[in-house]
Amino acid sequence: MGTEVEVSEPLIEKIAAVNDEEEEADQPIPEWKDQITIRGLVASAIMGTLFCIITHKLNLTVGIIPSLNVAAGLLGFFLVKSWTSFLSKLGFSIKPFTRQENTVIQTCVVACYGLAFSGGFGSSLLAMDERTYQLIGADYPGNRAEDVKNPGLGWMIGFVVVVSFLGLFSLVPLRKVMILDYKLTYPSGTATAMLINSFHTNTGAELAGKQVRCLGKYLSISFFWSCFKWFFSGVGNSCGFDNFPSFGLTLFKNTFYFDFSPTYVGCGLICPHIVNCSVLLGAIISWGFLWPFISQHAGDWYPADLGSNDFKGLYGYKVFIAISLILGDGLYNLIKIITITVKEMWNRSTKDSKLPFVNDIQDTETSKLLLEQKEREIVFLKDGIPTWFAASGYVGLAAISTATIPTIFPPLKWYLVLCSYLIAPALAFCNSYGTGLTDWNLASTYGKIGLFIIASLVGTDGGVIAGLAACGVMMSIVSTAADLMQDFKTGYLTLSSAKSMFVSQLLGTAMGCVIAPLTFWMYWTAFDIGSPDGPYKAPYAVIFREMAILGIEGFSELPKHCLALCCGFFVAALVINLLRDATPTKISRFIPVPMAMAVPFYIGAYFAIDMFVGTVILFIWELVNRKDSEDYAGAVASGLICGDGIWTIPSAILSIFRVNPPVCMYFGPAVGS
Repeated sequence: MGTEVEVSEPLIEKIAAVNDEEEEADQPIPEWKDQITIRGLVASAIMGTLFCIITHKLNLTVGIIPSLNVAAGLLGFFLVKSWTSFLSKLGFSIKPFTRQENTVIQTCVVACYGLAFSGGFGSSLLAMDERTYQLIGADYPGNRAEDVKNPGLGWMIGFVVVVSFLGLFSLVPLRKVMILDYKLTYPSGTATAMLINSFHTNTGAELAGKQVRCLGKYLSISFFWSCFKWFFSGVGNSCGFDNFPSFGLTLFKNTFYFDFSPTYVGCGLICPHIVNCSVLLGAIISWGFLWPFISQHAGDWYPADLGSNDFKGLYGYKVFIAISLILGDGLYNLIKIITITVKEMWNRSTKDSKLPFVNDIQDTETSKLLLEQKEREIVFLKDGIPTWFAASGYVGLAAISTATIPTIFPPLKWYLVLCSYLIAPALAFCNSYGTGLTDWNLASTYGKIGLFIIASLVGTDGGVIAGLAACGVMMSIVSTAADLMQDFKTGYLTLSSAKSMFVSQLLGTAMGCVIAPLTFWMYWTAFDIGSPDGPYKAPYAVIFREMAILGIEGFSELPKHCLALCCGFFVAALVINLLRDATPTKISRFIPVPMAMAVPFYIGAYFAIDMFVGTVILFIWELVNRKDSEDYAGAVASGLICGDGIWTIPSAILSIFRVNPPVCMYFGPAVGS
């Protein structure tokens, strides 16, 4: 799932090495209807709610969302195993928990919490609200009061319902081509399948039990630490451990401090080292050098008396330079993946036409592997989803959506929605193919392309709302299509029915259409969302609205030298990416990721410190005991993230009832200094 930078965990190679002979191969494969169970759907709804809360929190604070697939797999296994063992102790006869049911739960959860990201709650939809309009400035050219639509539970649920299912129907007929013919790897889907397969072996189940206990331990620590922190956080945004000047007050003013957040430390444990180091490098470049340098030119480059959140001042540099890095990185990766896709498809067509027929006498091991592959293919193709059903589903949903969306967003005319749906399957294919090759889901990049095109076509009269709505439509379709194909790969490797995978995606999406808006609404009513001085800055709301205005107005209103700096950083993003791809792996693994560097430019350096602490812990752990770190790092990280996420619920309830923390722990300079 990245607008927001979403980072997938690396392929879990160690799990692939599990002894195949231990697998429950002799257990019959359940029918597709038996793979979807009531207990599985209940577990999916519980975990979907938790992961929606976590995704919203990350979306509304920093915008970096690590993959929670390992946590979903572990918690799904734990919940159902606990339930079945509890019932069996009471003497009830229970159906065995199979890897197919485990896969269905995983698929359902990912479909549910995926909507918290692709629905645009922290980006395109939130960019329409009045707070974001006021932040950019009522007198800012192109930023009109008419282009405001505040979040509302009714219209948000309606919007998500009419756009979220289309992506599922757009590529279903191509599942055989993508999974069997092209044999795309889908690294995260493959890693998830290996993880689930390992749970259903003797040694794997034993390790899974230890991982669950580890996850539970760190979840408890994280929850109680977040609760403890709350007591000292007082009223306002300057109290508590979140504002602890770890490196002194001077660096604290430039946002360099450790804020004791279990979530960001957990993200640091999950994300690759290079991503964490890239975030820290971006923080050092921006908050360590660039912003202090530009601040020295206040009065020359921009008026010195402007507020800290005025787009004509330093705030404008922060937002536009972050946008230029994000767009440079997104454009490069889009071109790169389209190039790889075209090249791969060309190679396959020429290879297939020239392939000679070979009839080798296979050895026993190869024959066994071929038989396993054949069994997977038979299971995968057995319960097909008819092409006519997928096509009529897409056409029917597109018709409903084309009629409905203009009533929610009047500037986005029906013919623009229809055009979006005509080209969406092609973009969904490109994104799904690219994800299969590289594990990069570029949904947000396709969304930004739609945003720019529609905003410029509609123009000043409603272009901002139309562009942002079109961005939400496009992101939803291409993201859910890629997720579905990723899940088909997982299902193929776990001998799960394609039909059960598709139905579980539909059920998970239906859950997400209710759970994602409801959990967002909890944040919206309980916290001050979008405040640049609070914890919930909603960074991508401002960035996306500004992109829509750029699509209409161009670059005329940027502060002095801002355009030159933006061009420099845009080119730098292209060059850095080119170097990452052109140099050998031993060098490229030390070259930073521009998208990750861009995030702290706007938000601040504090979360970069937290993530770097996480990466340092993991690095030392790998040096001391690599096997232990491979087995338990994901569980520790998931526990830290989930515990902090769970605390958000009581915290939100206390906030709604206006119960304030009793103590304000505040730090200032010593008296007389």
